[in-house]
Amino acid sequence: MVKRVVLAAMLMLPLAACGEKPAEQQMAKAPAGPRLTATLTDAPDWQSVSAEVTAQDQAQVLARMPGVLSSLGVRAGDSVRKGQVIGRISDTMGGGATSASAAAAAQAGLARADLERVRFLYQNGVYAKARLDQAEAMARIAHAQASGASAAQVVIAPASGRVLRADVPAGSPVAPGMVVAVVTSGPVVLRLDLPEAVAAKVMTGARVRVDGLAGEGTVTRVYPAVMAGQVSADVAFAGLDARLIGRRMPAKVAAGMHKALLVPKAFVTTRYGLDYVTVIGKKGEAVQVPVQTAPAADDRVEILSGVQAGDVLATGAAQ
Repeated sequence: MVKRVVLAAMLMLPLAACGEKPAEQQMAKAPAGPRLTATLTDAPDWQSVSAEVTAQDQAQVLARMPGVLSSLGVRAGDSVRKGQVIGRISDTMGGGATSASAAAAAQAGLARADLERVRFLYQNGVYAKARLDQAEAMARIAHAQASGASAAQVVIAPASGRVLRADVPAGSPVAPGMVVAVVTSGPVVLRLDLPEAVAAKVMTGARVRVDGLAGEGTVTRVYPAVMAGQVSADVAFAGLDARLIGRRMPAKVAAGMHKALLVPKAFVTTRYGLDYVTVIGKKGEAVQVPVQTAPAADDRVEILSGVQAGDVLATGAAQ
């Protein structure tokens, strides 16, 4: 029995010796790369919002007389130029001339005939010059009325741009001032839909990021009106294409600032889906610390947890 105890003790000695390491071997060797002291800096509070590519202004195409929209030659997405005729209005389903236009044209014809008669009599010494002037004035007035009545029959684009909406079908009754179509006007911008709580923190010049678009934009205008709990804001963004008008995109806007630990991405390593940083201790030892991060601008990340201000970080993993 004594021999067994002694033998067991002799076998455990090498195992105990293998499990013990000098203090110098238990410390991880610090990497030789650059080092950085973590400090708190100002960082924007990014809020997710909805955005739409649109024009800075929108021009409404209005009906100028009562009647029936006999034709509308454009649809959403078409390009138009200022003054282009895009539709016609009549008082019959067949598209004939309106009564007002026909009456004005008849009055203009009578005025022209009377002018010719007066001019002939003036040239033959029957009428005085004043009578000729009066006939010429009446002819001009009648012609202007006929032109106005004829012009009221056509639907004209008020600006050059792209048709956003043209949802009044041909054959529909219209009244003066009724919106027949909407045309873009002005430069292409990104329009944000901001909740009231977020809009109170967004100022002119605030930074904006859009998923799928490179770079950043800046807020140029915040509209004062509130519609259904939303506030609109225009963003100048380089590279916006007029062909994208009407497209909605997810965006982020900087609404306020907060203190954050921002470090270059080179100081963060990822293993098995977890982020780590190398922290240098007071004695020069290196420790791998798991951290929670969030993306930031300028090829940096924000460290949300795991590191405190004043910690010294190193690139690369501890040896």
